[in-house]
Amino acid sequence: MRYPKLRELKEAIKALIQGPVTTKYPQAPHIPFPAFRGRPVPSSEDCIACGACALVCPARAIEVKENLDKRPATREVIWHYDICIFCKQCERLCTTLTGVHLGQEFDLATTDRSVLFEGIEKELILCEDCGEIIVPKAQLLWMIKKLGPLSSGNFNLIYTAQKELLLAEDLNSGLPSEPHQRTDLYRIICPKCRHQVLVFNQTGKQL
Repeated sequence: MRYPKLRELKEAIKALIQGPVTTKYPQAPHIPFPAFRGRPVPSSEDCIACGACALVCPARAIEVKENLDKRPATREVIWHYDICIFCKQCERLCTTLTGVHLGQEFDLATTDRSVLFEGIEKELILCEDCGEIIVPKAQLLWMIKKLGPLSSGNFNLIYTAQKELLLAEDLNSGLPSEPHQRTDLYRIICPKCRHQVLVFNQTGKQL
């Protein structure tokens, strides 16, 4: 019974010397600890809009919205702060590791939930034959940077890099979409269309 009392006395002396543990918030600004999980802040430069964060979000607070009617088509990744549980899974499992970061901001109280969101919008790469979504352009550029010389084995990566450097023209203009031609191998097409080009000839017969 003597040990708890000594411990309490120790804590009382520490409080007298170091001051109170609590802060005077909201009268004075509160500075959270460095490991505090506050508002997720997406990076407009490092987020590639791959959507991996939305797949691992346990609260389903991250929405992936594809705008195919826009020219060019885009993908939006939207963080809804009114649903977020600040678990940090989006930051921990981010593809680029720097696409989103949980900051120190915690004072998100409001009477209007419709303003509690933040999003990133990136251009989409579509299949030049069937129009299916391949990946966001930022994701392809990130893969090129990550793979380095190994990216030369994939034409979608090569062509995207050349277009970014203004070294390639739009090969899609003026080319027929059907039937598949061998020259379609040198266009940006989805895996399903590339399989058809590789397996079938222009008459529909299997090679």
